[in-house]
Amino acid sequence: MATRPRRSCLAVPAASERLLEKAATLPADEVVVDLEDGVAAADKERARANLPLARARGTLAVRVNKGSDADLEAAAAVADVIVVPKVESPHDVAWAAAAGRPLEVQIETALGLVRVEEIAQAPQVEALVFGPGDFAASLGVPTLTIGAGASEYAMARIAVAAKAFGLQAVDGPYAALDDEDELRAQARRALALGYDGKWAIHPAQIAPLHDVFTPTPEEVERARRIVAAADGAIRLDGDMVDEATKKLAAGVLARAGGNEPRQ
Repeated sequence: MATRPRRSCLAVPAASERLLEKAATLPADEVVVDLEDGVAAADKERARANLPLARARGTLAVRVNKGSDADLEAAAAVADVIVVPKVESPHDVAWAAAAGRPLEVQIETALGLVRVEEIAQAPQVEALVFGPGDFAASLGVPTLTIGAGASEYAMARIAVAAKAFGLQAVDGPYAALDDEDELRAQARRALALGYDGKWAIHPAQIAPLHDVFTPTPEEVERARRIVAAADGAIRLDGDMVDEATKKLAAGVLARAGGNEPRQ
């Protein structure tokens, strides 16, 4: 399984030189420089020309417009990872894979969801990303805020497909910028479904996402004790623990990884 941290994936429109400069200084695990929905049609060429300015403290990703060979070529020159939107078949992945970079693919439509298991098996894919806005639109869900009322069925199916084939799963953004409580609630729900992180669309969303997706020191310590416990079914801290519990504990330690435990 890919091991890049993806607790926070900050989307930044490539048309804004100011925001690109700011993003380079931020502690997001991944910066997603956007050539797609975050850029007006009239600004697409300028956005593509700005890609050499993009930097990230963590992973640098570029989201291309699906089917744009010019985007793909420009992204391949600067990106650690290429993000492919609105993926609906392995063919969509094969197009992007020709650039020779690891891929994140966005599942954003009903058709993409019913083919997600096929898509997850495509070469070079590191992560599946749920796109709640376009997905809601494809179903006709009556919401006007991206990320509100996201389908738990869709999220669960994407997570299962990702983990079945050794990929990471990343939740999409929540567009209500002043609602940190709901952002945290959505992140906790995603974590409970097996997700590794969530997209952010404002720098203020980075810290709450890191807080949710990073185990506490207490969780890390207990996970270490479980892993070190005797084999077989035993009692530990009032719980029955066995081999399955050790697998759960190993997952907590894997999430902790190189990240500082949250306080």
